[in-house]
Amino acid sequence: MLRTERVLQLRGQQGRSVRVVREHYLRPDVPCRSALCRAACPRDGKLLSDDVTHYVIPDCKVVQDYLEILEFPELKGIIFMHTACQALQHQKGRRHYNKLRNLAKDARHDCVVFANEFHQHCYLPREKGESMEKWQTRSIYNAAVWYYNHCSGQMPIVMVTEDEDAIRQYGNETEGVFVISFKNYLDNFWPDLKAAHELFESILQARHEREIESQENNGKEYPEHLPLEVLEAGIKSGRYIQGALSVNKHRAQLEAFVRLQGFSSKETEIQSDILIYGAKARNRAIHGDVVAVELLPLHEWKGRTVALCENETEDKAPLDTTGDPMPTGKVVGIIQKNWRDYVVTFPSREESQPQGRNAQKVLVTPWDYRIPKIRISTQQAEALQMSEMPVSSSKNPWKVSPEEEKRLDLRATHLIFSIDPKGCEDVDDALSVRTLPNGNLELGVHIADVTHFVAANSYTDVEARARATTYYLADRRYDMLPSVLSADICSLLSGVDRYAVSVLWELEKESYEMLSICYNKTIIRSAYKLTYETAQGLLDGDTSVVGDILELKDLDDRTRQKKLAELVWAVSKLTDIARHVRAKRDSCGALELEGVEIRVQLDDKHNIHDLIPKQPLEVHETVAECMILANHWVAKKISEHFPHQALLRQHPPPRQEFFTELRECASAKGFAMDTRSNKALAESLDKANDPLDPIVNQLLRSMATHAMSNAMYFSTGSCSEEEFHHYGLALEKYTHFTSPIRRYADIVVHRLLMAATLKEKKGYVKDNLLSNKDLEELCKHINNRNRAAQRAQKQSTELFQCMYFKDKTPETDKRCVADGVIYSIRTNGVLVFVPRYGIKAAAYMKNKEGLVISFQGDGSCEWKPGSLQRFQNKITSTTTTGESVTLSLFDHITVKMLVQTSRCHADTIKLEIIKNAPHQSADMEVSQRSFQRVKCELVKAVSQSAEAAQRAQEKTRVEVIDEDFEKYCQTKGASLYQLLEEIRDLALLDVSADIRT
Repeated sequence: MLRTERVLQLRGQQGRSVRVVREHYLRPDVPCRSALCRAACPRDGKLLSDDVTHYVIPDCKVVQDYLEILEFPELKGIIFMHTACQALQHQKGRRHYNKLRNLAKDARHDCVVFANEFHQHCYLPREKGESMEKWQTRSIYNAAVWYYNHCSGQMPIVMVTEDEDAIRQYGNETEGVFVISFKNYLDNFWPDLKAAHELFESILQARHEREIESQENNGKEYPEHLPLEVLEAGIKSGRYIQGALSVNKHRAQLEAFVRLQGFSSKETEIQSDILIYGAKARNRAIHGDVVAVELLPLHEWKGRTVALCENETEDKAPLDTTGDPMPTGKVVGIIQKNWRDYVVTFPSREESQPQGRNAQKVLVTPWDYRIPKIRISTQQAEALQMSEMPVSSSKNPWKVSPEEEKRLDLRATHLIFSIDPKGCEDVDDALSVRTLPNGNLELGVHIADVTHFVAANSYTDVEARARATTYYLADRRYDMLPSVLSADICSLLSGVDRYAVSVLWELEKESYEMLSICYNKTIIRSAYKLTYETAQGLLDGDTSVVGDILELKDLDDRTRQKKLAELVWAVSKLTDIARHVRAKRDSCGALELEGVEIRVQLDDKHNIHDLIPKQPLEVHETVAECMILANHWVAKKISEHFPHQALLRQHPPPRQEFFTELRECASAKGFAMDTRSNKALAESLDKANDPLDPIVNQLLRSMATHAMSNAMYFSTGSCSEEEFHHYGLALEKYTHFTSPIRRYADIVVHRLLMAATLKEKKGYVKDNLLSNKDLEELCKHINNRNRAAQRAQKQSTELFQCMYFKDKTPETDKRCVADGVIYSIRTNGVLVFVPRYGIKAAAYMKNKEGLVISFQGDGSCEWKPGSLQRFQNKITSTTTTGESVTLSLFDHITVKMLVQTSRCHADTIKLEIIKNAPHQSADMEVSQRSFQRVKCELVKAVSQSAEAAQRAQEKTRVEVIDEDFEKYCQTKGASLYQLLEEIRDLALLDVSADIRT
């Protein structure tokens, strides 16, 4: 390691010149970050790929001006020199520097940072009299030559610069190292990258316009600003003061302050901030700009402004100040602008209003949420707009493109309909079932073709990839895709043509055995947009729900009855198919888990009206079964064609020690839990039914859910095939394909499926599939975002639960009292589940004063001196007077909901026991329990029927437990068409959703 020195001349706080000497260490072992390296460079971390035609090294000016173009994922093999990174930080600020660093860290972009200034053979000291720009260019070129030789000439190096002198000087100096302009680089190496060329031209045009404006204003950015060279000379002499402008948005028209940045006046010895009074003195500078300030005479210094009189302007209002006068000045020039990234959105054509010649109003939304939106008038609207989104409006609805007529057209041949929750706008999926000419059935799952509108590596795709999922909160959602796609063009709404990717199965008409399967890009027109409640009513024969089907309202009676009969047959047949496939799944050991999903019901003023538990319906299971069936078969398809770069979803078996609480709680009711395999666990849960209290089985299934490990996305090239299995679904292979509007993983799977079908047809497969390494990084990112979405959903539900009870009086409001079930024993109390509101919280039996709970003859309670004694399945409270009461697992008690506030933490729900007897059950709970009994009996009946048919067909069948059972506790079956109903989280969080699918 060599040691050298760098000498800097700085000006101190008192205006004196200060000589600063910094040690600079040079090393010979700075890693090159290239996969081509044959030397002893460390190879940990991100490496440049070796399958490109060349490496490209941009100089400082190119990095500063064209960083947005260098972010294009098509541009690969980019080496950012440390010299260019430092220049970017000094010229553009820390935000642009961090943007470059994050780009280099992103595994999706093939670029690295090379610390050339710390390499023994790359560092060049700055010569006397040499300008900073010339030294930077010389240093980068020297590092480029070293890099070429270090890679043994295996990869040509292209240095891009805007310096014509550098091109003439270094262009032909070293063989294998080429120095060209950035424009020539794009023209020669990326002629088909249209978006990069358009962005390059817009940057050049904007620069040209600034140069013209600067010439008209004698070199000033604005007419009122001094030229940059005058500002720099004034700062060195002490006439002007340099600092960062700080503007409070609530007092922007009154005052601003300049925070000093190391340069000060010799005469005044300023130590505090400088007041900029009024908007005129700010001279069009904005918050964050680095400005030069000229101090006003001492008698014009002002104190801090309090306020302006109401309805008076700055010129007319009297000055009201407080405190002593402070240094006051005015902005005379801007040294460095605080450029911010903006999102530009455009109104519809009928909303846009011309402003002058060829002008249009544009809504500009800053990325920084602290800056408000602003609508501006511009003549460059077309240049600013990202034209990736298709146009669709009430006057100009989206239509099928003639080029897409080659798709399989199902509009006239299939009765397609969707079943979704009330108010759903992002309809991902639709279903169909029909009788074929040969008498067999055809089952269809139709998924929105999102990838047709979201091209790989487009702006929309990059943003969707970063978000990874749609966030569903209690009262709103945050979409992964723009609303024009998620709620309109991609959403499979009824009565409109849509692009879809369809999976079609041919089934035997009686046994529903699968005969064939095909995958197609299709054009569909959904006939009905049903809600779960409406579909369940049709299934149950309830004619009152017909009025909720909007598509049937305007028809005559005869046509309505005909179409209604077709729809009822389709829903009934789908449910029948789902029952039989579900029976096969159950026989293979798939788990049925339980949970309570709470829906927040808002009134017209968006106040919380009620918390409604989701009612379990059989049609929920019907839809979920069809989706899981499609996901399973798509997983088999893509893993077969891309064994090392397919995105699947795995669910590893849980650890046996996590089932301890489940086994103990089940034993308290006399049930035995066999957790050695998923099949054994499923059978144990089915047997753990208390005919007098159905809530017991629900709580046991919730405990089983807690014991599960999380399901995760993974790349098939990152682990062996034995690890692909899904424990909860009892499936060998599984993925997510059915929700591309709200999950980015599904978008990746759609691209893989289309590539697989093209491969079968010997068509051209586009080179936009991710490698195993890139896919593995993407899976980690999606898994992290999914966990964040679950946490947000959980916290949102908890927030609205607290808001619902916060404005209620627990002593008088009956809604604050409900039935609770004890599901866990603790040292000082019990954990209680409140089914009515989906709340799980602690109920203490000993308060802070040391008093214990005591129950009176009528069941009411009070606090008395005493002690608690905890056992495995119960807890006993004994007072000093000898009164004793015991609460056991699964006891029903009456609790009161209270909101506990905190100065440091979020509000939480607190439960208070008010009676050791059950609260009167609501009608909703009775109906829920009756449904659970009916569902259980129905599934058992279908399972028995399926098993009998299977025994008749396979008389000599012998059940074999192979080595997979020994190793993974995972059972296998001949037909694995699997189902797990879409039940959400345990009371608050959708944990089971991540586990099951």
